[in-house]
Amino acid sequence: MQAIAETVFDAVYLISVITIGILMIRGSKGESQFRLFGWMAVVLGAGDSFHLVPRALALCTTGLENYTVPLGLGKWITSVTMTVFYVLLYYVWRKRYDIRGKKGLTAAVYGLAGLRIALCMMPQNQWLSADAPLSWGIYRNIPFALMGLVVIVLFYRSGRKHGDGAFRWMWRTIVLSFGFYIPVVLWADVNPMIGMLMIPKTCAYVWTVLIGYSAMRKECK
Repeated sequence: MQAIAETVFDAVYLISVITIGILMIRGSKGESQFRLFGWMAVVLGAGDSFHLVPRALALCTTGLENYTVPLGLGKWITSVTMTVFYVLLYYVWRKRYDIRGKKGLTAAVYGLAGLRIALCMMPQNQWLSADAPLSWGIYRNIPFALMGLVVIVLFYRSGRKHGDGAFRWMWRTIVLSFGFYIPVVLWADVNPMIGMLMIPKTCAYVWTVLIGYSAMRKECK
């Protein structure tokens, strides 16, 4: 039952975000913020598919323990694409609120993204092993969490300053996604049930994508 439910959920998620992303790219009508948002959604769905598709295959066939390498490789790829996702979201913020300059802020975002990707590439992560060390899971997620915090603050401040009703929930969706994700990183190995938090975390990302799509439909008539 778990295999069927989780596979259906993941399939709906991947198809939804990639489809919405393509619709935004095609329907942005020259609005760069929405075209960028569309690419962001496609990166999200395409990146997650590297982990979720092998997971679905494992659940529906011989079990997760027999798919250690493809699952580890998929998680590795997803870790990098999620970093790209937040860099793109940062540029959505810049486009939407017409932000100029702030080279130091941009450098900080790129620095955190570069550090995150560099840490993900370290062999100590043991991505393809069934006993990947928790310590490296924490190390590589520190700059990732800091990137998320930066984006949360930026959308919160700019949304309030500009009275942006369309994006008023954006910062909350990112807070929720990290709020559900961090316990999984820290404690899922000890208590596998905590891994269920990835479901509401995924829903938070769908909410993020829907915010952009809804804004595009209203503003690109």
